[in-house]
Amino acid sequence: MKILNFSAVWCHGCLLMKSIVAEIQKEYPDLEIIEYDLDDDLEAVNKWKIGDKIPVYIFLNNDLEKERIVGEVSKKKFKEVIDRCLEGK
Repeated sequence: MKILNFSAVWCHGCLLMKSIVAEIQKEYPDLEIIEYDLDDDLEAVNKWKIGDKIPVYIFLNNDLEKERIVGEVSKKKFKEVIDRCLEGK
């Protein structure tokens, strides 16, 4: 499973989520997390229709969007979304 991570260096919420995502990546070593910068990766931002609120996490199975998290969430909530997407392979 892939997770697209849209964030920006100036985004306080993105910085808070960075440590949660790092912990999750250790717990789910098979996850592929691809990071995009809101200011630098405009093609991907437009393709995935990222709005004004970040961070945005898009969960993909077979390159199809299964779920999306917008904004800050708890580690528990993030893991619930991952588990739902993995079950729905």
